[in-house]
Amino acid sequence: MQTENTQTIERLTKDLKESAGLMSQQQARFLVYSYYEMQENRKRAANQVKSLEGAGEPGNVLDWLFTNAYMLEKQVARALDVYSAGQPAGAWARSVIGIGPVIAAGLLAHIDIKQAPTAGHVWRFAGLDPTQEWGKGQKRPWNASLKTLCWKIGEAFVKVSGNPDAFYGQIYTQRKEQEIRRNEAGQFKEQADVKLARFKIGKATEAYKHYSAGRLPPAHIHARAKRYAVKLFLAHYQHQAYLYEYGEEPPLPYAIAQMGHAHHIKPPVS
Repeated sequence: MQTENTQTIERLTKDLKESAGLMSQQQARFLVYSYYEMQENRKRAANQVKSLEGAGEPGNVLDWLFTNAYMLEKQVARALDVYSAGQPAGAWARSVIGIGPVIAAGLLAHIDIKQAPTAGHVWRFAGLDPTQEWGKGQKRPWNASLKTLCWKIGEAFVKVSGNPDAFYGQIYTQRKEQEIRRNEAGQFKEQADVKLARFKIGKATEAYKHYSAGRLPPAHIHARAKRYAVKLFLAHYQHQAYLYEYGEEPPLPYAIAQMGHAHHIKPPVS
C-alpha cells in the first residue's frame, strides 16, 4: 500500500512540474482556496486525533485521514510553488521576507494587472479603501478571498518584524511606533468619538476605556500599522507587476500625481 502511494505521489509530482506553470488564473484561485481549506481541515483533524488519544480511544481512521490530507496539501502547495515561481511578479513577491509560494500564487491568481493600472485599484479590490461602503442588499464591493489573503500577509509581516532584514516587517514596526505616538497625543480623538457613536461597545471593556478617553485601543493601533504595511506592499507589488507586463512605470498614485505628496517609499530590490 505504501509503495502504491509513493508511486502515485511521484507521478503526481512529475505531472505537477509539467503543468502547474500553465495554470489559468481561475485554476490558481481554486487551488489557493483549496490549499487553505485543506490546511484548516488538517488542523481540525489533528486536534481530533489528539483528543481521542488523550481519551484512550483508537483514532486510526482519523490518523489515516490526517496523514493523507497532509500529503495532498503538500502536493497542492508544490503546484502553487511552481506556478508562482514561474511568473516575474510572483518571483518578486517571493523575494520578500514573509511572503511564501502560496501567498505569491494568491496574489497572481486574484490580481489581474490589466484591470489594475494603479495601486488604488488593487486596494479597492482588496477591500482596503476606507471610503468603500457595503450597503445592505448591495453586492460586496471587494474580493473577499483577496481581503483574507491580505490579512494573512499582514500577519506574516508581524511575525517577521523582529528580523532587521524584513523590509515590510520593519515598516510595520516603524508605523506602529508612529501611530502610538500620535494616539497618545490625542490625534485620533475624532475617530475614537465616531467609533463610540456608531458601535455598541460595552462600558466594561478595555476598548471602551480607550475610546472614551479619546484614544484608539492597542488592537486598533496594531491593525492600523499592519494595514499600512500591507497597502505599501500591495502598491509595490502592483508597481512590479505593471513593469513586467508593460515594460514601463505605472501611473503615479493619486496622492503623488494630483495632490503633490512627495513621500514615496520605493520597493525593495529583489
